[in-house]
Amino acid sequence: MGPIGFQEMILIALVILLLFGAKKLPELARGIGKSMGEFKKAKEDFEDEIKRGTEEGNNPSKSTPAPSETVAQSSDNVVEEDGEEAKAEKEKAETAA
Repeated sequence: MGPIGFQEMILIALVILLLFGAKKLPELARGIGKSMGEFKKAKEDFEDEIKRGTEEGNNPSKSTPAPSETVAQSSDNVVEEDGEEAKAEKEKAETAA
């Protein structure tokens, strides 16, 4: 079985024309074109994401904090928040007493 020839292409086009009609063919073609464009864009985005992930894996950037820095920063924030809440509760207890 070889590639599709010219006669087969014409036969397929006639069958599509009969199935969908002349009025629906432009809508069908537009829909196929839009979906192919979206598929191409999604494919390119996926490829870019893979490339970025590979580059980050090979060359970790300095803008990404080390895990120990992230933990230290988050624990400092918790202490500050707890300290403010504790102060507010202490003041309430003192005013109530």
